[in-house]
Amino acid sequence: MKVQVEIECTPEEARRFMGLPDVEQANKAYVDAVAKAMSGVSNVDQLQDYAKALAPMGQFGLKMFQNFMEGSAAFADSSRGTGGKDSAKD
Repeated sequence: MKVQVEIECTPEEARRFMGLPDVEQANKAYVDAVAKAMSGVSNVDQLQDYAKALAPMGQFGLKMFQNFMEGSAAFADSSRGTGGKDSAKD
């Protein structure tokens, strides 16, 4: 059986419904800090160094996020391949 539910709401309404914190002010401060840091950049190498330094957890955080996304994609692909038939055998 497949059930599809469509909910129409704004991102703010979805955030509140799921009980997620409001990070708008923190995001704005982060974007402002990045914009100020990038304003003095004169070449691409300097820009890349600033981006790495300002990213949450630096290069480690980026690599961890990439690994998470790759693992999630692999899991989703493997789940689609079985079509949920494995659970019916139990």
